[in-house]
Amino acid sequence: MSRSETSGTGTIAAGWKRLFIAATRYASPSLLAAAAVLAISAAALFVKPYIGMADNGDYFRILYSNGIYFSAPDYAEQYFGYFVKHYGIFQYFNENGATLTSSQSLFIRIALQLNIWLLDARTFDIRVQAAIYLLLYTVAVYMLVEALTWRTSAKRGYIIAAAAVFIFGDTAYTAYFNSFYSEALMLVMSLFTLSSGLLIYRGRFNDYAMLAVFVVSSLLLVTSKQQNAPLGILIALFGIWVLLARSGRRYRLSAAGGLTLLLVVSIASYVLIPQEFVNINKYHAMTRGVLPDSSDPEKSLERMGIDGQYSLLSGTIYYEPYTTIDVNSNKMLTEFYGKFGFGKVLAYYAAHPDQAGRMLNLAAKDAFTTRPEAMGNFEKSEGHAYGAQTNFFSLYSTLKKLLTPKTFGFLFLWTIIVVGLYMPSFVSAVRTKNRRQAVRLPLLLMMILMGLAGIAISIVGAGDADLAKHEFMFTIAFDLVTFVTISDALLGRLWRNVPLRPDTAPAATTAA
Repeated sequence: MSRSETSGTGTIAAGWKRLFIAATRYASPSLLAAAAVLAISAAALFVKPYIGMADNGDYFRILYSNGIYFSAPDYAEQYFGYFVKHYGIFQYFNENGATLTSSQSLFIRIALQLNIWLLDARTFDIRVQAAIYLLLYTVAVYMLVEALTWRTSAKRGYIIAAAAVFIFGDTAYTAYFNSFYSEALMLVMSLFTLSSGLLIYRGRFNDYAMLAVFVVSSLLLVTSKQQNAPLGILIALFGIWVLLARSGRRYRLSAAGGLTLLLVVSIASYVLIPQEFVNINKYHAMTRGVLPDSSDPEKSLERMGIDGQYSLLSGTIYYEPYTTIDVNSNKMLTEFYGKFGFGKVLAYYAAHPDQAGRMLNLAAKDAFTTRPEAMGNFEKSEGHAYGAQTNFFSLYSTLKKLLTPKTFGFLFLWTIIVVGLYMPSFVSAVRTKNRRQAVRLPLLLMMILMGLAGIAISIVGAGDADLAKHEFMFTIAFDLVTFVTISDALLGRLWRNVPLRPDTAPAATTAA
């Protein structure tokens, strides 16, 4: 290397060093992490080539009932392959009723109104929705990093901030914002749920404000997708530790009311799932789950009270244009769908642990896939190959997919390690009756069980159909819990609790 090249490299390095020093002088780790995620994600979502997610055929369920329709003449040709950013807006009466109930509709309608006011009353630009999600996501990242780095050494705090950007700024996550998949809302609300709980644990910010964020984000997460309905029960159960964080009557009544509402909404969300979607999931639970891996498919059906001849459906999917029987026929309703529920499927796997183990290992292969391979990220006009995906700022998701062991045994081992690492501090907090500092382990265990429940629900509810997308909840939970664990290890907090703010010490928790 020549002297001039060496000098140039040194000048660049010095420039980056000065920039870093300036940034760390005026910005906390949490603020720096949030700003970096915002900048990187904005570049991916709002600067050409725009990055988004192609439609796999699910968009129609949420679009038409919210006043938006497919306007591109060649839209059908772009399924799976290309991201589409423009859609039509209904101008007159919309005869389409809601095919499903989802909190996602709230954000679509807000984006639609902003689009009409600020841009165009006839064409909807999906990037308006992406902007809403990104702003919320930026706040969630700030809260998460703040919960971990508040009152810590600056050097370690900025390392944690960099790790947060590396993981949560990954385009495999943020590309969902330019889509109509509920995974975008799940990602944002999962971060809010965990970060608000951790901020209560740390005694950072107002407890009532954080409690409100915890309850509202949990409600939006649970109602974002029918598959998530059972998760509300887990959050309500482990949320009891958030309720116990302080002993004031007003706080506990507020927390109890919020958790009760969450439980009721979760049950209602499950009960109100349209029968059509129940039948679709039942079909796949049997044809893509129980039957393909059974040594005797006919006998497996007969044990559930179903005619063995339906074993001919093994391996098929509900949407196939040509099948041996009409999947919507009365015969299927009475002789197939009406003969079993998801409880029977769960009981079947419990009685056949070998088959259950194989399904769990199959699920584990996709458990670390943040972005399903089936959907492309680019617009057709960009000239990329059909289904092409971006490599922009996606190193973390790529490494995770390549390097993590693809067995359910690894998931079990990961769970045991995390719980074991945090157990001493939890036991210490319980023994000293420090309820606030006992919140951390239940919160992390809640996220782990939510992720594992996502896998179990996917298998029992739909077999191996579209597993990579159905297991998105586990992907989020794994990254959040692993990030928090590594951060606490770096800060030396795994086996000990952190000092409390004076006004949140045990003697003060009796205040309202």
